[in-house]
Amino acid sequence: MSAQRIIGVVVFIAGIVLLVVGLSASHSVVDQVHNTFTGRYTDATMWYIIGGIIAAVFGGVLVIFGPGSREA
Repeated sequence: MSAQRIIGVVVFIAGIVLLVVGLSASHSVVDQVHNTFTGRYTDATMWYIIGGIIAAVFGGVLVIFGPGSREA
């Protein structure tokens, strides 16, 4: 397994962790109250969710299309 694929797996896992943290934070009392009055979650929660999605997609792309993906 190449170094690029290993980095891809690590970034993918970090993205999933960020996404889970963001989704867990969206269920907190503070975020629920903020969402009730403003119609959106706090900025920190949104950054966790967006960052998690971006990192998971980027890590997945590195794993799938990394070097050696053309090997039989």
